[in-house]
Amino acid sequence: MSGRTEGGAIERVHRRFSFVFFLATLVGLFLALPASAAYVDDQFQAWLQTDLWPEAKSKGISKKTFDAAFLGVKPNLKLPDLVMPGEKPATPQKQHQAEFGAPANYFAEKIVRAVTLGGRTRESANSRVLGLIEKRYGVPGDIVLAIWGRETGFGAAKMPYDAFEVLGTDAFMSTKKDFFRTEVLAALEIVERGLAPVNAMKSSWAGALGQPQFMPTSFLKHAVDFDGDGRPDIWNSTPDVLASIANYLVHYGWVRGRGWGFEVTVPESVSCSLEGPDQGKRISQWAAMGIKRVDGKPFPASELKAEGFLLMPAGRSGPAFIVTPNFYVLKEYNTSDLYALFIGHGADGIAHGDQNFSGSWGPVGDLHRSDIAALQRALEAKGYDVGSADGLPGFKTRRSIGKWQTENGEPATCFPDAGLVAALK
Repeated sequence: MSGRTEGGAIERVHRRFSFVFFLATLVGLFLALPASAAYVDDQFQAWLQTDLWPEAKSKGISKKTFDAAFLGVKPNLKLPDLVMPGEKPATPQKQHQAEFGAPANYFAEKIVRAVTLGGRTRESANSRVLGLIEKRYGVPGDIVLAIWGRETGFGAAKMPYDAFEVLGTDAFMSTKKDFFRTEVLAALEIVERGLAPVNAMKSSWAGALGQPQFMPTSFLKHAVDFDGDGRPDIWNSTPDVLASIANYLVHYGWVRGRGWGFEVTVPESVSCSLEGPDQGKRISQWAAMGIKRVDGKPFPASELKAEGFLLMPAGRSGPAFIVTPNFYVLKEYNTSDLYALFIGHGADGIAHGDQNFSGSWGPVGDLHRSDIAALQRALEAKGYDVGSADGLPGFKTRRSIGKWQTENGEPATCFPDAGLVAALK
């Protein structure tokens, strides 16, 4: 009995001590967090006035515009890829990317159909405007609609962020300060020139503006006033949104009268290492090598003398395509092969009805970017050009893999997998 009583008393003392310690720690955390946020805010406000403002002023931004843009703005510490003042950036532990996950997920039926069905509905509702846009810019309406649908669900996606909060925070403390500094200065120029008021400058978490998701520098270069009200409104005006998308593509070289490409079959005699925008051939030459359209139709006569490029975004583990220069214009909107392919595929669905790719997406592994980067460094050490060891399996990496496989007596797949990473380490 006495032993239990003494032991119970000691246990109660320990419990009380632990509880008091827990409370003290909790209070300390609550006190420390606001203090840390307040410190960052103080640093941010000082940076605005002593660093950003002088450059903005030198670029013709008035103090009235600058102060209005940052009135009440504090750094948003919930944004990704931030580095606290005085700290160094940390490498994320998880480095997943859609490009080397499962490409089939990118083309999930419900995602594609949302764009194609929504596009067909809006095609009829905006037929006059789309006709005028195609006449002026040469960009088919179905391409414009597919981008609109993919970017913001035809304008349904909310733009909940203050662009100056996002861009200011990132220019002050992101891992890409220089990029966002240019963008926040461009956003100030938009307001200064009267192209949009401060309260209209709503963006995504990445600082992209309006329904076409233009960064501010792209807005200044490509946004169009197509409804004739005196300013380009990419937040609320459908004609301005659609024309701005088309104008963007034209500025990057859209070729009037050509589509984006064709799904094809590639015989084993044609190496997947022939992929890439720097290895173009006349489409008649690709056809002479045995490459055929999957629908059995011949390539259009108007295309035979024109240049085309082999695209195999998952190597031999996925569909293959002969694409036109317009495909690479679509990549200027988003530098992913899968994105550009989604837009082309979605546009075809809007114009001709839904149809799946003939080729299927096979297993391509679930590698991290660090795995891909290790493979790229190994290939670079052997003299192959992979573009850069960035952990992204672009066309230079894919075809380098194919060349290495062929030279080492293996079937060329032109896509990384776990076995390949292990073999090249």
